[in-house]
Amino acid sequence: MSSSEITQPIRGSKGASDPGPRNIELDRQNPDLLIPPETDHGLLPNLKFSFSQAHNRLEEGGWAREVTVRELPVATSMAGVNMRLGQGVVRELHWHKEAEWGYVTEGRVRVTIVDVDRSVFVDDLEAGDVWLFPAGIPHSIQGLDGGCEFLLVFDNGNFSEDQTMLITEWFAHTPKEVLAKNFGVPEACFANIPKSQKYIFPLPVPAPLNDILKELPDKRPSSPFTWHASAHEPTRHDGGSTKVIDSRVFPRTSLSALIIELEPGGMRELHWHPRADEWQYYMEGEARMTVFDATSNARTFNYRAGDIGFVPRTLGHYIENTGSTPVRVINVFNSPVYEDVSLNQWMALTPPDLVRGHLNLDDTAMNALRRDYRPVVR
Repeated sequence: MSSSEITQPIRGSKGASDPGPRNIELDRQNPDLLIPPETDHGLLPNLKFSFSQAHNRLEEGGWAREVTVRELPVATSMAGVNMRLGQGVVRELHWHKEAEWGYVTEGRVRVTIVDVDRSVFVDDLEAGDVWLFPAGIPHSIQGLDGGCEFLLVFDNGNFSEDQTMLITEWFAHTPKEVLAKNFGVPEACFANIPKSQKYIFPLPVPAPLNDILKELPDKRPSSPFTWHASAHEPTRHDGGSTKVIDSRVFPRTSLSALIIELEPGGMRELHWHPRADEWQYYMEGEARMTVFDATSNARTFNYRAGDIGFVPRTLGHYIENTGSTPVRVINVFNSPVYEDVSLNQWMALTPPDLVRGHLNLDDTAMNALRRDYRPVVR
């Protein structure tokens, strides 16, 4: 490829060619960083990281990678994990100091939970379904036929998947005589316990769910730890669709989500979230987002499958499909109820003379702003 075919950091009379060295592929993936729109201004922090750049922990039958404040310092309120479990493979019995929100991206998975009331909850989930495990509640995750992949979001940006409370580690670091006394069995029963954590390890595919439930106590929690969102149709809009997952449909959850699909040329309208940060996971397509803050700060980022975005609460933004295929993005919020403020609706519901006086709009523009609709996606 000749140098003339390589995009240069030039916009009109500003900028200059870059003879290199350069990472041309990264420049192509981030055109709005290489050549920022004229409307970008100021010093907003980085609001993008990719799971492709995160350390991948490879275990027998699965893997896990995480993005925390270590990788994305601005995201102090939430951290994310992408995990794959093969058929029958288990994420061992454990619990967290943080709440865990899970979304199945592929395959089928079984979750098992025991809560503080000694209730037992076991459920099988498929792509599009979610769970919420409160902080301190023990659980496990196991891939079913064909295995599974899922996204986890935790309500603390300092979270690390490598610092969870694991059953194997607790046993390994408790004197065997104490284990024997606790369970009322001979010390010899613990002769073969693992000397270190298992974390992710293979087991046979478990029996069908109904067979497992018959073997367990029949005490069930007052509300489920899962919600089968895949069984619920999204809301359709011109240009795409949305699906809200929050405590109004899933009472157990302490985090909410908005699942967005944008058709080519579609856009999630200009808006902001008054009481929650937004942690984004792009699953398909190519998109861009400009984030606006006070004192004329604005910065534009490009995203594609595997990328993570973050928007601090109250900051204005949009998401636009800039590619030729659909964009699918999971937006997770550190609030149990999903809320947003639409720029369109703010303008439509404000007295027209007040809007006109601020923005110097003519009658045509004013009539357009005052249409009575809510274009969540358009």
